[in-house]
Amino acid sequence: MLETTRIKKIKILVLNSGSSSLKFQLFDIKNFHLLASGLVEQIGEKHSFAHMKYATGIHQKENIRQPACQDYSVADHQQAIEIMFDMLKESSCLTRMEELAGIGHRVVHGGEDFHDPVLINDQVIATIERLIPLAPLHNPANLTGIRVTKQRSPEIPQVAVFDTSCHQSIPGHAYIYGLPYTLYEKQQVRRYGFHGTSHHYVVQQAAIYLDKKISKLKLISLHLGNGTSAAAIQYGKSIDTSMGMTPLEGLIMGTRCGDIDPAIPFYLARETGMTLQEIEDLLNKRSGLKGICGQNDMRAVVKQAAKGDAGSELAIRIFCYHIKKYIGAYMAALNGIDAIIFTGGIGENSNLIRERSCENLQNLGVDIDPVKNNASSNKIRGIHCDLAQVKVLVIPTNEELAIAMQTVKLVHP
Repeated sequence: MLETTRIKKIKILVLNSGSSSLKFQLFDIKNFHLLASGLVEQIGEKHSFAHMKYATGIHQKENIRQPACQDYSVADHQQAIEIMFDMLKESSCLTRMEELAGIGHRVVHGGEDFHDPVLINDQVIATIERLIPLAPLHNPANLTGIRVTKQRSPEIPQVAVFDTSCHQSIPGHAYIYGLPYTLYEKQQVRRYGFHGTSHHYVVQQAAIYLDKKISKLKLISLHLGNGTSAAAIQYGKSIDTSMGMTPLEGLIMGTRCGDIDPAIPFYLARETGMTLQEIEDLLNKRSGLKGICGQNDMRAVVKQAAKGDAGSELAIRIFCYHIKKYIGAYMAALNGIDAIIFTGGIGENSNLIRERSCENLQNLGVDIDPVKNNASSNKIRGIHCDLAQVKVLVIPTNEELAIAMQTVKLVHP
């Protein structure tokens, strides 16, 4: 009898689950060439959308799932993952699960339990589940991705890469809150920070672009998307970040309030009768840009402002003012900086937000060149004036690539 041909494990799949979305990418394990990239959006809502791009030779093709009917709903993340596998199979990008050398998962909250990426086992899953109260909008979605893929192919090694791990280098004076210390000791109430995979990736890219050792650089990284955060990076290590115990603290975001007076929830409970659940929903899902002007997509906010909408203009001013405050604070914490990095969907694509966030900072060495800032490019670029003391860089983030690379390190050490 002829021996069955052994299937080569030549691909890495990365899942990046948000509270209402699933982003996925498939890589070649040897050179990390991107084979396919897709997104399932508005999970759990009435009008869902699934889209995938993939390469066949030199041609780019697309799979799009959005039936003509008005009501196309992807019920939950489990269904979104099934759609992902269907699209990968239909495109022949992944004909059999046995082609996968590993699966990498972005996990938002690792608490103090995880300082580095880990191979997933039952204990890791139980710990991520225990940490759900720290990230109730994200860890459940991350767990669904892990469980569904493990159920499909339990023999494929899976790796968890945590948003919080990059910030484990933050010193105690920056992560301890002004609360009874026993709350940290017993309930682990502290600043953790998020977007760690993105911050880590772009600061490494900044060092390469500036042709300097990361151990010699002081950087401020601004990840601006629907979720936004700032990080102060000193010699390759995070020493402070704007998000806190949860992703709610810090800069104003698409639907999250960012920094507010902590007495506001108590006031709302007394004066309006709102429950804790209603207040949590208000702060996480109905605040930020959406609460101020009705839109959480910065592209729509900018368009409305250009048409004279006062609420949208106010939202932009607040958004950029908070970024500017964090730039100043982190310059002080770092005792000067070499560069500011803009990344994320807004940071990479909105010249207006970059301009407004850096205006009137010339006395701190920050001076943007309008021509460079307005130029369109999907590559790393500097947008500062030639003689500016502080470099200002636009660096496209690639969390999925970073996760794929860290996954390979663990499954093929």
